[in-house]
Amino acid sequence: MIRKIALKEFKENLREGRFRVSLVIVVSLLLMATWLSLNYFNSVQQQHAEAKANARNIWVSQDEKNPHSAAHYGTYAFKPKYPLSLVDPGVDKYSGISIFLEAHKRNESQYMAAADQTGLARFGDLTPDFILLFIIPLLIILMGYNAFTRENEQGTLQLLKGQGISSWKLAMGKWGGIFIPVFIITAALFLVAGVLLTSLSDFGELSYDALLLMFLVYLCYYTVFINLSLLVSGLMKKSGISLVSLLVIWILVCLALPKASSNLADTIYPYPSRQAFASEVEKDKKAGLDGHNPWSQAAKDFERETLEKYGVDSLHHLPFNFDGYRMQKGEEHEAQVYFKHYEHLKETHNQQTKVYQASALLSPFLPTRFLSMALARTDYGTHWDFADAAENYRLKLQESLNMNFAENSSYGDWAYKADKSLWTEMPDFSYTPPKLGAVVERNSSNFALLFLWLVVSFGGLRTVTRRI
Repeated sequence: MIRKIALKEFKENLREGRFRVSLVIVVSLLLMATWLSLNYFNSVQQQHAEAKANARNIWVSQDEKNPHSAAHYGTYAFKPKYPLSLVDPGVDKYSGISIFLEAHKRNESQYMAAADQTGLARFGDLTPDFILLFIIPLLIILMGYNAFTRENEQGTLQLLKGQGISSWKLAMGKWGGIFIPVFIITAALFLVAGVLLTSLSDFGELSYDALLLMFLVYLCYYTVFINLSLLVSGLMKKSGISLVSLLVIWILVCLALPKASSNLADTIYPYPSRQAFASEVEKDKKAGLDGHNPWSQAAKDFERETLEKYGVDSLHHLPFNFDGYRMQKGEEHEAQVYFKHYEHLKETHNQQTKVYQASALLSPFLPTRFLSMALARTDYGTHWDFADAAENYRLKLQESLNMNFAENSSYGDWAYKADKSLWTEMPDFSYTPPKLGAVVERNSSNFALLFLWLVVSFGGLRTVTRRI
């Protein structure tokens, strides 16, 4: 019986002109968004590959020079593009694509795509995730707003109940009639995305598990909207009132609450300004060892400790160049300063995330949004992970260069030059994003919140159908 009702609802939707027009629009937008995303990311991937190759060539093409001069010369760490960013670009255009790696300083990522866009970008880009998150829920509302009110208005509800059909079976039949076209559209998009990404050899390794899990996350999200649509339709007497109520819910859930939660998080746990952050970092750096200042008290104390450690009375008697050794220790002190202050930024990010998760109790959009970005490896968590990997690479690079200077020259010998082969011995930066298991574990609360919405919405629908 449920299957027959589902097929009936599906056929009635197909016969309705408004649904057919809406379906054509949604499918056209999805195809256009996928095509635009594919062209954009192909172009970006090519630019990234060229920039990475150029940066490496510039680094290995350096002439003979002091290794610490090479440390100041610096190089770049490029964040790779991830295959599922075709579906959900996340925060990539706001978080930057590369980090300049140099001595004594941890730089922010730069070259954000959003910085090159016009004011029209504030209206959002046409990407597959925009259609999945905002437009398909509207299509669900269009299909389900009059699921029960139409039966009331046409006087067929009592006729159906008189034939012995339970309200729950009727509700599940109507649920299936809405779910079928939504499933077909979503499955087709992810199938096309999988085929396209498989055919792109230079787009990175595609995780089919992540693609499947993202598909299931969106199906859960749509299930919640189907339940809400049927629930409201069961509560209302008129189709017009049901439609307006559902549109209000869509505006609150998908637009108002996410923006309000973002403003609330910024108010309760604000990030420090760039000037304040830089000032605090500089203050802590001056409180410790400066590798370039041998006359500071910290440098004098370090000099005395080093002489005592090696049992000599002069820096000339040390088995290495103390200048390079001091600069390396100064680098380590500055790295600890940056680590301390970036941990404060991460903690602020974590506190803001807790605010978002609390808001997710009122909006299924939020956990779905965060899960989609996390599975695509385009969320802030992955960006932080990339930034930490770039910093670890920078520290290893600086240590190699400073210790080469210290071990291959004598104290005061600033004329020492390393051979060009040293630059090629330094491995190029490479980054592997977190595995799917780590992503799932890190977002376990979002999975729990989405599952809670699923259970509560089904429970609400069950309660309402008993009253029909």
